[in-house]
Amino acid sequence: MNVRSVYCVLLVLALFSCTGNQGYTIDGTGRANQRPYFENTPFGMVYIPRGTALIGANDEISGEITPLKRISIEAFWMDETEITNDEYRQYVYWVRDSIFRERLGEQFPDEYLILEDRKTGEPLDAPRINWNAKINLKSQDAQFALEDMYLSTDLGFSKSLDIHKLVYTYEWVDYKQAAKSINKYNFDTNSYTGSVINQEGEEVPLTKRSDFVFRESTPVYPDTLVWIRDFTYSYNEPRTRYYFAHKAFDNYPVVGVTWKQAKAFCQWRTMLNSYGLSNYNKFFRRNKQVMGFDYRLPTEAEWEYASRANKERSLYPWGSYYTGTQMGCYVANFKPRRGNYVVDSNTDITTVKVGSYSPNDYNLYDMAGNVSEWTSSAFDESAYEFVSDFNPTFEYNALASDPPVMKRKVIRGGSWKDVSYYLRNGTRTYEYQDTAKSYIGFRCVKTSFMDEFNQGGALKNNKR
Repeated sequence: MNVRSVYCVLLVLALFSCTGNQGYTIDGTGRANQRPYFENTPFGMVYIPRGTALIGANDEISGEITPLKRISIEAFWMDETEITNDEYRQYVYWVRDSIFRERLGEQFPDEYLILEDRKTGEPLDAPRINWNAKINLKSQDAQFALEDMYLSTDLGFSKSLDIHKLVYTYEWVDYKQAAKSINKYNFDTNSYTGSVINQEGEEVPLTKRSDFVFRESTPVYPDTLVWIRDFTYSYNEPRTRYYFAHKAFDNYPVVGVTWKQAKAFCQWRTMLNSYGLSNYNKFFRRNKQVMGFDYRLPTEAEWEYASRANKERSLYPWGSYYTGTQMGCYVANFKPRRGNYVVDSNTDITTVKVGSYSPNDYNLYDMAGNVSEWTSSAFDESAYEFVSDFNPTFEYNALASDPPVMKRKVIRGGSWKDVSYYLRNGTRTYEYQDTAKSYIGFRCVKTSFMDEFNQGGALKNNKR
């Protein structure tokens, strides 16, 4: 083959390459729209590329319970560690401050609320919180307006905030009900003909698109009593009092958070990063410019895919069949021996600081051990038999009236109190969505549709 023939072959391959520009769409200027889509790296997150994995149990005994299944997963961003006490505390503080300003705005609207558009001067349909207004809690006006936010001192206790008043209210769209064929918009009659199930479990006629939007209120403060409730005949009062509140535990994973609270945190984080309302610390200040898709809990399949880190049939996230190194050092925070919670770590008996152990090949820390993690998926023993083979999940929005079996949510990864079996990539277990535990935390994910060829430095600077 001469040189000219070689060039001809290369030209044909370039023109008909699968990864080349196959589109003919043009923009309003009449030019081909070839501008690549690029996402900034969300602070504290790592990029998990799209790909395929064999999920399920990887040993003969467990394989009978959880069979293997080949799946494909879309790309997403994932927190490199579990959400910490310090990060979750920003959420609590924001809710507290927003409630304070709303209460003060009822009596002093000109000072604590924004009533008109600052550019046009037109009155707003709904007043907004003025986050620039400073609150002087020592003033008599503030103390009077916020009096019911504090616990009574009649019993001799010092004045303290009533944490039960810290409630976050948000809205979410039920896409599953909207996707039902019976609920499709009828263009012949210009109306809807179906019905929706509201949060009280009642079936109501569907009249408008906003009927798919639900409003939910969730308490934000973690249940600090889990340290006592979870363990009978055990002295855990110090952790009950200090684990979430004390600075010494800032970088420890938050616990005592229910599935609903974790989901509400993700929604708040989405809102905060979309509108840039945070003024607290670099975790959110550096993330204000990041727009795009919602923060959410990972699906069970996404969690397992990220945990395996492109290692087929690996038993643990680190790719080994063992929980220790050749030097006899354990590689995760779990319960390796009966009653000996110290042998795997000299830093603490229960949880340890996030990132204390080496990450997996996706740079994700603590995917095994430390605390188990909530996922968005509902638990069903046979879920791997019927879920899709691309972006699989089984989700169910349980009502308060539903039986407990419908409120099971998948947790993954095992915790500081678990034996090594629960640390395995393929081990499935669950907890009830309205239950908080001293060994369950969470991390967020964020869908990405970025082309890996255009991501540039997205995989760089992924460290906190």
